[in-house]
Amino acid sequence: MPVPFAGLGCTFPIILGLILWLASCIRVINEYERAVIFTLGKVGPVPKGPGLIFVLRPFQRAVVVSLRTVVLDVPSQDIITRDNVSLKVSAVVYFKVLDSKQAIIGVENYYYATSQIAQTTLRSVLGEVSLDELLADREKLSVRLREIIDRSTEPWGVEVTSVELKSVDLPEQIQRAMGKQAEAEREKRAKVIAAEGELMASTQLLEAADKISQNPVAIQMRYLQTLTEIAVEKNSTIVFPLPMELMKALEKFSSK
Repeated sequence: MPVPFAGLGCTFPIILGLILWLASCIRVINEYERAVIFTLGKVGPVPKGPGLIFVLRPFQRAVVVSLRTVVLDVPSQDIITRDNVSLKVSAVVYFKVLDSKQAIIGVENYYYATSQIAQTTLRSVLGEVSLDELLADREKLSVRLREIIDRSTEPWGVEVTSVELKSVDLPEQIQRAMGKQAEAEREKRAKVIAAEGELMASTQLLEAADKISQNPVAIQMRYLQTLTEIAVEKNSTIVFPLPMELMKALEKFSSK
């Protein structure tokens, strides 16, 4: 007598294997990702995603590319400026993938390639400027670096959105020289300001003397005001200034 479902024991492994194969062919692609599908080594026309996609294994292979902005830290580079000053400069590069298909087939590793382009461009561009230009025109240099790097990465489907110079490490000798220069500039401004103050004070004193000399009573009033200011301080000794005309008259009288 035949046994019911006798052939089920042979087909069960096949069914189980088919289910596992179908599960391995299903991929979930996030909103910020795209999947580039290779069918027998040939790339598909349009990247797939986001959402649920089906990859026919082993005939198809999916390479997932992120479309988010990547922050690339460019390590410190040894720079020799145009005026022969050695320093270390580090930067930050912000880029993102616009064409995921070209980013995979156009270059072996777009992240590593962008990093190398950023380092070489940083050394070449900053080597053409002087130290003063590097410290004063950092924004212009950042824009120039972004344009050059973006032009190099454009064939890979990568867009460089921004480049920022993070730090400039100066040698101690240059720092001391710049400190002395800044101190000299401050002393120069202080002397100029003091000289301008003396000039303004002398001009005001000259005008005051001209006005007081027009009336002898004004000189006497100024004399009494000075005595009043001295008396407020509760000094035990008060000095009475003598006019120079009186001293000259006494000298003439003594000589006779």
